[in-house]
Amino acid sequence: SNITVSEGPVGPTSPPPTTSSPPPTSSSPPPTQGGGACRVSNALNAWNNGLTDNITITNTGTTAIHGWSLKFNLASGQNITSGWNATYSPTSGQVTATNVSYNPDIPPGGSTTIGFQATHSGNTAAPSGFSLNGAACSS
Repeated sequence: SNITVSEGPVGPTSPPPTTSSPPPTSSSPPPTQGGGACRVSNALNAWNNGLTDNITITNTGTTAIHGWSLKFNLASGQNITSGWNATYSPTSGQVTATNVSYNPDIPPGGSTTIGFQATHSGNTAAPSGFSLNGAACSS
């Protein structure tokens, strides 16, 4: 009887593929002292007994923010009477502005603008001491 042994295809053998991707490098600079992953700018407009302030919150970090609260100190003698794009509580002293239903997300490099109208008793200084979700913001 004949026995046939099959060894399978014979051909050139190729080496396993090699990956040539470099190791990941970190391109984010070290955080600056006192600055979190946020930056805040104010556009304040005052008149004899009132003022408005538009506050732009910029996410300077690398991860998206989903839901935020911005704490800041209102200047002495100022009292918020109305606001937009956030809820404000309390209306004087150390205020917390919290996102509303349509603006909880701030993507990396993105920003959102909120604002308020307030009365004042002569002090028209901009708010200070901003922190977003507990991290101090640069200005």
